[in-house]
Amino acid sequence: METILDFKGLQYPYSTDPIARKRYNANNVAYATSSHQIDHNMFPGLIVFPQNDSDIQKAVKYAKDHGYVVSVMSGGHQYSGACSTHGKGIQLNIKLTYKGPKDLVLLPKLPSPDSNRPLVYASVSHSLGEFNDFLRKHQLFVPHGQCKDVRLGGHAQTGGYGQLGRSFGLLGDHIWAIRMINHDGEIQEVTKASNAELFFAILGGSPGNFGVITHYTIEVHHDTDHDFPETGTRPRGFKGVWLYNKTVVKLLLHEVAAMADDPEYPRNFDLCVSVLSSSFRIFKLMPELENDAAGIYQRIAEALGENGEAKWPASVVLYAQWVPMTVEDKYTDKVDAWFQKFRKLDSFLKYWCVHAASIEEPMSQMTGEWLFARPREFDLPYEKRTYMTNSTTLVRDKWVDQVADQIHQVVAPSLDHLALWDNCFLSVQIQCYGGKYSQYYANRDNGTAYSWRDSTVCQVLDCFYREGEEGKALAKGW
Repeated sequence: METILDFKGLQYPYSTDPIARKRYNANNVAYATSSHQIDHNMFPGLIVFPQNDSDIQKAVKYAKDHGYVVSVMSGGHQYSGACSTHGKGIQLNIKLTYKGPKDLVLLPKLPSPDSNRPLVYASVSHSLGEFNDFLRKHQLFVPHGQCKDVRLGGHAQTGGYGQLGRSFGLLGDHIWAIRMINHDGEIQEVTKASNAELFFAILGGSPGNFGVITHYTIEVHHDTDHDFPETGTRPRGFKGVWLYNKTVVKLLLHEVAAMADDPEYPRNFDLCVSVLSSSFRIFKLMPELENDAAGIYQRIAEALGENGEAKWPASVVLYAQWVPMTVEDKYTDKVDAWFQKFRKLDSFLKYWCVHAASIEEPMSQMTGEWLFARPREFDLPYEKRTYMTNSTTLVRDKWVDQVADQIHQVVAPSLDHLALWDNCFLSVQIQCYGGKYSQYYANRDNGTAYSWRDSTVCQVLDCFYREGEEGKALAKGW
């Protein structure tokens, strides 16, 4: 494919020339290339890095004139490779396109009396980590995902699931306006008022299919609306890390199930349980653990009964949060008892607990507690699985036992499943979204197309595997 005339940014056409191909390969990298580069044909005819709107408009016109498809990549975390394309397509990599001083700014509040929340104008080129840092500096927050390296572009279009799902909904629920360059190369602002159908399609439809999104206008929350230190009512959180133990998994998942089964559960609570196979880089998930690295490794040795194993063992991670919605909400004994269930595990299974921390701070800081600093969980190919359920009988149906048994096959060595343990690595994330007061559910008719709003639990079981046919077959079969 020929390059685009008068294009200011870098361009890398597919080539069989060894030198040009080396440059092309270095820029043809996304999360999914480890698993789907061949079977999903992730070899764009041309990879371009636009510098500005004009470059994108030229690329769109060039594609339209020649009958080429266009894919858009902001962070490249799309698991199936939809941010890439094939040899008759152009990939627009806008990871660095919109990073100027005017691409992440505070705006005046909405002119309408419908909301007194501040607005943030944010480009799709900013990562969640950068976005979270900006909000924290201004004592603001909004729900979003946990991987710091993910960009806002595709993240918002697919929902923006994260730790605050029950209490505040999705990131996409907070988008007020979308700035995009459409298929004719025209700059267009899309809101529910100006084009409800297109707004609906972009937020929950297939990312990148309706135009090149450049910026979002996002309604955010003030710390001061959810933090009342003068009355002693402040946001609370708990972070825990245990060496993998099936008992810990079942106890924590029982709390998820009990919350999901209760439609009256207050909106204030969020709970997420993760299980991670050995070799997961836990210090990237919780950097504060490095402060006690020597003590932690000693406890690992005591719990496992041996020393000298350098890799991090399989572990269980808990994120729990309570946030007051109004000044009338109080941190009562009942709320404290909920956190106490998790604190008790520290003493009940003391050799297995390597970190337990209670948190009391504004939400702009609390949201940073749940961020993960690494671009991906394991540097391996994967089988991605996400399950949603709207069940409210999880405890009665013994869902906890079923899930715990399934996880145990991979993360715990046994003669029955030794090949799975040796070849596969899990990154499990299970979170409660249910209840009639959950904002994930309450926002179901807000003009976005995000699906499965009646879900009570979201269950992600990502199985990474050693390269080769054996690992792949085991991951698929599991």
